This record gives sequence, C-alpha cells and structure tokens, in this order.
Amino acid sequence: MKITILTLFPEFYESYLNTSIIKRAISKNSVEVHICNIRDYSLDKTKRVDDIPFGGGNGMLLKCQPVLDALRAVKTENSKVIYLGPTGKTLHQSVARTLSKEEDLVILCGHYEGIDQRILDYVDEVISIGDYILTGGEVASLVLMDSVIRLLDGAITESSHLDESFENGLLEYPQYTQPRVFEGKEVPPILFSGNHQAIDKWRRKESLKLTKEKRPDLFEKYSLTKQDKKLLDEIENNKVGKWEERAIEGAKKFTKNKEA
Repeated sequence: MKITILTLFPEFYESYLNTSIIKRAISKNSVEVHICNIRDYSLDKTKRVDDIPFGGGNGMLLKCQPVLDALRAVKTENSKVIYLGPTGKTLHQSVARTLSKEEDLVILCGHYEGIDQRILDYVDEVISIGDYILTGGEVASLVLMDSVIRLLDGAITESSHLDESFENGLLEYPQYTQPRVFEGKEVPPILFSGNHQAIDKWRRKESLKLTKEKRPDLFEKYSLTKQDKKLLDEIENNKVGKWEERAIEGAKKFTKNKEA
C-alpha cells in the first residue's frame, strides 16, 4: 500500500514514522508513506496557502490552487482521496478494514478554519475521527493511518487482530501479566487453570460483560449465540459458572498431585 499525506507541516510525521509497528511495516515494504508539503505548490512568492473567507468570518481557509496542484502531483488512477473533516462518516474499525484493501490512499489535512468548499469536488471520501475540534488534520491523519497500517500484512500477526476490541463486535476482554498479585489485586485464577477451552469461555464472558456495561450501543447491535445467553445469565446473576469452578478445581488437584 502507498499512503501520501498532504499537509502544511511535514515535520510533524518524522518521529511517528520511525517508531514501533509503523516502522516495522515500512521496513517490510508493507506500506510506503510519502509526505507532501502543500506549501511547495503555492504560486505566491511568500508561499502563502490561505486567505480570508468571502462574506467575512473568523479564521482563514486553505485556497484551491496550492491544494489541488499538490493533489494532482501525487494522485494516480488508483488513488482514493480522503479529506479529514467533521462532515464525514465516523472512523470505525470496519472503515479501517475497508481502507486497508486500497492500493493508494491520499489523505488531505485541513488547517485553520478548513478548506475552500470547491476542493471537496476532488475528494472521494470525507472521514471524521470524532465529534470534537482539532487545530488541524495532522493528528487525525495519524489516527487514520495507524488504524489502517496495523491491519496490513507484515505489520502485526493476523491472529493478534482476532480478539481486539471492535473486530468481532465486542470489546476485548481484560488481560494480565506478572506479578500474579499486585497491591492486593490478584489475577483471576481461571487464567492459571491450563484449561484453554475454559479460558476462552471466560474471556468471551468478560467481553460480553464489558461491552454491555461500557458500550451498550455496541451490545444492542450484537447477535448473541446460545452460549452467549448462558454466559449473560451468569453475569446478570453474578454467578461463577460450574465450568469455571471445574477448571479451577482441576488445576488445584493437578498441582497437588504434582507436588505429592
């Protein structure tokens, strides 16, 4: 995949492109990232790219000429051009999945009060990362780019995606690491049972519980299986399932026999 960012602040991306999963994806040729400075295409001798809006009002707008000349310089017949703005559909995991299938993404970052409305005639899709105001599209472009790149082959293993929040319609289950007890808080014993079927069931139960509590909007859309309904009954009645008790007890017996 090729991603090109049209921005007024190319230096903003330097550290991001050289860290963690993004750096790995680039080094494995899973993605090429190009940063295009819109100012380079300004015909103004001072490289000005903005002007006051007709009709008055606060702030400044990016002008058509530098933006569209920059866009024409980087766009190919396979490009999908995205503008980051509040009028677009909200970025969700499913949107990131769809965009990860594209060959060539061009992401336009607005600044100041936004862009001349006529520029949108050259844009394929408008995407918003949420209902709040940022000083520019650069931060939003990082969010969009990160959500897409991590889904590409070579970024992280495919199995790592499977249980992540939003991938299957539920929030991800809680996870723990060393030490087993920290400041009196103990890791759930089921995770030490060695019974992977029971552990998977517990994780499913916790995902259902978290989603219902924290994101009821997601939970309402989710299609429950017969097993999910049984697990929900345990959640609603604050019960430990017999399957969980058996798994934990089995692990205790195994440990005692081993010690004997």
